[in-house]
Amino acid sequence: IDGLGEIATTGRRALELQAPTVMQRKSVHEPMETGYKAVDAMTPIGRGQRQLIIGDRQTGKTALAVDTIINQRDNWASGDPKKQVRCIYVAIGQKGSTIA
Repeated sequence: IDGLGEIATTGRRALELQAPTVMQRKSVHEPMETGYKAVDAMTPIGRGQRQLIIGDRQTGKTALAVDTIINQRDNWASGDPKKQVRCIYVAIGQKGSTIA
């Protein structure tokens, strides 16, 4: 897919696994700064937490998500694994032309 050739591996895992239960997951106790002071103060997002953003049309949901991802760029560039965050954005029901 990426043109980098085959992946050398010795192990295999099932593609679809049962998600761990709430009690099996690690505790989310470290805050992640979104870059929005109001969000960080009123509804802080923890590092490693999944976040659902819902709301009416044209209310800035996509902008909030994309800006939060962009604000993690400096943490990633630092090279410090304790600061680095992998962000996955899933746009359900969106036209490809409307996704940033």
